[in-house]
Amino acid sequence: MKEYLSENQKLWDEWASFHPGTEMYDIKSFLEGRNSLMPIELEALGTVKGKRLLHLQCHFGQDTLSWARLGAKATGVDFSEKAIETARRLNQQLGLDAHFMQSDVLELQGKLEEQFDIVFTSYGVLTWLHNLRQWARVVRHHLKPGGIFFIVEFHPTFMIFDPENGQSTYSYFHEEAPVEIDIEGGSYAGSYEAKEARKEFTWQHSLSDIIMALLDAGLTLEEFREYDYSPYDCWPKMEEVAPGQYRSKLLPGVPHLFSLKMRG
Repeated sequence: MKEYLSENQKLWDEWASFHPGTEMYDIKSFLEGRNSLMPIELEALGTVKGKRLLHLQCHFGQDTLSWARLGAKATGVDFSEKAIETARRLNQQLGLDAHFMQSDVLELQGKLEEQFDIVFTSYGVLTWLHNLRQWARVVRHHLKPGGIFFIVEFHPTFMIFDPENGQSTYSYFHEEAPVEIDIEGGSYAGSYEAKEARKEFTWQHSLSDIIMALLDAGLTLEEFREYDYSPYDCWPKMEEVAPGQYRSKLLPGVPHLFSLKMRG
């Protein structure tokens, strides 16, 4: 497991160097005031002004900083040292007061003892975690009593398909051995010339895995939703079916996202 996580961290350090310059992340418009958050999470959480918000797996901090722009007292956590360095630099450049910490989220307890009104995570986070029970305990530990946990994530049903050909390729259910994929100079945000080949190691989690881990940790479910689109054009063969809503041409009837709103 240590080897898998080390390889993933190297990959995300590399991506954190590449992503700020991509069209997808559009750092220029972000620095000029664009909010990087999507309608799903904005509508779900409403006004965040004055609330303490913890963003798990924050990458290089655009969404964390967007919450800070909306008035939240935001803290972002990510395991990539390069991503956290970039997030801190952006925070200083924008004159915001967000805080950033480098840590594997599964090891956050003992490093960060604060509790928050909101714990938030989104879009492409769960497959990088090998232990959802521990993740759920971290969420509960850092959530104030009565606080809100919100996740919007790619649907595990969508994740069983190969987006290049629409064929069912991966198991819907969790397996201890990770899915191993060779990465050669690219990510969901585009392609680049890599210095060396990388591998990614990911784990599938069913909806029941996700929901039951959070319920067993002591959270209560308030809202569960599914969506037939993605707000990101980050998969092959997508088409824009409405402004800011992209759907796979190969998987038109398959749920693309789900969201959970829960209470501590």
